[in-house]
Amino acid sequence: MENRTFEEARGDRPDAVALRKQFEESGYVVLRGFLPREVVDNAISSMKQLVDETAAKLAADGLIADTLAEEPFETRLYTLYRDRLERAPKSFRKELHLPGLFGLFFHPPLLDVVESLLGDEIRLYPNYTARPKLPGWEGTQVLWHQDAGYTESIKVDASASVDALRMVNVWAPLVPATKENGCMQFIPGTHKLGTVPHEKREHYLQIADAYLSPRLAEATDIELDPGDVVLFNNLLFHQGQPNATERIRWSIDWRYQDAGQPTYRADRGHLARSRTHPDDVIGNAAEWVRVGWQ
Repeated sequence: MENRTFEEARGDRPDAVALRKQFEESGYVVLRGFLPREVVDNAISSMKQLVDETAAKLAADGLIADTLAEEPFETRLYTLYRDRLERAPKSFRKELHLPGLFGLFFHPPLLDVVESLLGDEIRLYPNYTARPKLPGWEGTQVLWHQDAGYTESIKVDASASVDALRMVNVWAPLVPATKENGCMQFIPGTHKLGTVPHEKREHYLQIADAYLSPRLAEATDIELDPGDVVLFNNLLFHQGQPNATERIRWSIDWRYQDAGQPTYRADRGHLARSRTHPDDVIGNAAEWVRVGWQ
């Protein structure tokens, strides 16, 4: 079932048994056309707002004379920073408490799928990120890693087993993600290895070569269109390839966790679904904006 995709009508729930089988065997599953256009458009509008704010700050600091308000979404941030890439934002995180992103993180059909994998107590894990992969800059090229490797490096309880975290990672592009502009790659089945050693590089962690090199021949390109999502295991080996185009590869990634577990981080995240504590679930966009990062 490697690299199988589930071709779904929007709002329909994939076959839970088949999805769980692939998720357990390969470590990931692709859902094509899963997000409604409105959800994607609202997320894009939110990213445009962040770029507006970034441009305004550059202008206020006297670094630019023109905020390039008419520049297309796919190129504007790169054009603003083309001559100062070292200053460019690699990601946006705490800035994501915007009303237009509530429908993405709390999309009911997506939570239905996650519930089939994790159960009905679901936390939006405190690691949700928008990534503008800029052309030709290694600062936004995420290296081969496991998300668990990052959690291991910052966990607040040294004795905690990161392998025990029950999580589902989600990744969604806001523009077509292709091999040319740096789509992700997965190495299927590597989630079964547990957390492996990572080494510090200039911008990111990277899986130690002894674990990575023997498996690189199995790397699979994950090319997606806006509206597609890929769900994958927290332990799966993955990377973002270089962006060889002149346009930004915009994407958003986030994670759901069994809410009965600790996060092993300083932050606690937000309840996305709960039958035991329904009043604590984030219920609407205004509440999402109000609560902020936790």
